[in-house]
Amino acid sequence: MVAFSCVRMPNRAVLRQLQYRHRSQIAFAESITEAKPYSEVPGPKPIPILGNTWRLLPIIGQYQVSDVAKLSGIFYQEYGKIVKLSGLVGRPDLLFVYDADEIEKVYRQEGPTPFRPSMPCLVKYKGEVRKDFFGDLPGVVGVHGEPWREFRTKVQKPLLQLQTVKKYIEPIEEVTEFFIQRMMEMRDRNEEMPDDFDNEIHKWSLECIGRVSLDVRLGCLDPNLRSDSEPLKIINAAKFALRNIAILELKFPFWRYFPTTIWTKYVKNMDYFVEICMKYINEALDRLKTKNTTCEKDLSLIERILKSEPNPKTAAILALDLILVGIDTISMAVCSILYQLATRPEEQQKLYEELKRVLPDPNVKLTAAHLDEMVYLKCFVKEVFRVYSTVIGNGRTLQNDTVIQGYHIPKGVQVVFPTLITGSMEEYVSKADVFNPERWMKRKENEQKLHPFASLPYGYGARMCLGRRFADLEIQILLAKLIRSYKLEFHHDPLEYKVTFMYAPDGDLKFKVTKRND
Repeated sequence: MVAFSCVRMPNRAVLRQLQYRHRSQIAFAESITEAKPYSEVPGPKPIPILGNTWRLLPIIGQYQVSDVAKLSGIFYQEYGKIVKLSGLVGRPDLLFVYDADEIEKVYRQEGPTPFRPSMPCLVKYKGEVRKDFFGDLPGVVGVHGEPWREFRTKVQKPLLQLQTVKKYIEPIEEVTEFFIQRMMEMRDRNEEMPDDFDNEIHKWSLECIGRVSLDVRLGCLDPNLRSDSEPLKIINAAKFALRNIAILELKFPFWRYFPTTIWTKYVKNMDYFVEICMKYINEALDRLKTKNTTCEKDLSLIERILKSEPNPKTAAILALDLILVGIDTISMAVCSILYQLATRPEEQQKLYEELKRVLPDPNVKLTAAHLDEMVYLKCFVKEVFRVYSTVIGNGRTLQNDTVIQGYHIPKGVQVVFPTLITGSMEEYVSKADVFNPERWMKRKENEQKLHPFASLPYGYGARMCLGRRFADLEIQILLAKLIRSYKLEFHHDPLEYKVTFMYAPDGDLKFKVTKRND
């Protein structure tokens, strides 16, 4: 993230960014007069009244919301590297850009408060429906402009400092070891996971978030957890909130004008989510008043925030955002990674051999030094994200007119960067159709092509995912502990990937999990 200060001279990275912007502004002024008009950008033609929104409607539509990933690929095949989807009722045009160089240009030209076109329903909820609760502290999710920058500046330090993040290896490992023990208990007579194993992964994810951010075990992994328990209600509420965003935003947005059935359910669901989460967050804040510790590694994220931020509500709303977005995103990423491991025995064997070398004793406690040595593990995760990106695309709402692919694109258009497609384009990635984790290892210059802006699962720049370091840490610890001691297999029909909120395997994850001999 680029930081600006009125009292310190900008560092070299900031200077390079400013110089790039200055050169880009000059180039834009020269090219704008020669650019083709926006009206000539290719794309599917809208029809009167229904525009292009009809394509995602029931019965008469061509696609379902879960087909959005396929739709992105179809656009590229039919129209090329730039595609305009206009005539979307109640929202700006979408401009799909499949050119990594142009994506880089847009990212590098943005200022300190880039506008990320995401979750207008959450913006409405925070800014209007529950302004009584959020007030001037809207958080980092579904927020834009100066309010977003001010809030993020207050909370980003403990989330982005790698040395601070590594202090949470122990509590995440503690939760993960308990989860793996539960996995062994829930195996059937064929040593397979239950049909709803993805729900168990969601429980592990929430338990990790609670342990790290609130310093509390929520009890998500209790084998006797009731279906109406508060942890499960938090998970279901977060799922509902995120998985209905596409429906609210891509179909007719009547909810913007009057309370539709799905909007009413969304608000009720979010109200419940906030109420239950705040119960646990307030309990954590109360414990802090009597907690006596000077040990750095025993501080929760909330405590670290409160060391420099006097308003406890800032820490509370950060925790709320982490829980809302973190549960489903991390869980779906893990589902995808485990499925790829189970269906790629050669790659799993390579990972096991690396883990056996790094962890000769499978029962040893993990350290930051151990994780640093797990090079193949990290490369495997990156390759899964390249080929099966959990986030099918990132984007920006243009805050100024610009030129993309020779077209004059006006301010206000929402530009989509389909990382799921660009990450698999031969133009930007050598042998893009080959699943090859080794491509991410340090290599000689020009040995293998891998455009730095072709695959960006966490985004880029100031609005890059704030929780990415914790997401990476949780994934690495789970893979290290699980694959070092157990073998994963999948003996069922291949699963198709679909979009809910994230892009992940659609179907029962009935992994066979067997103990390794050493």
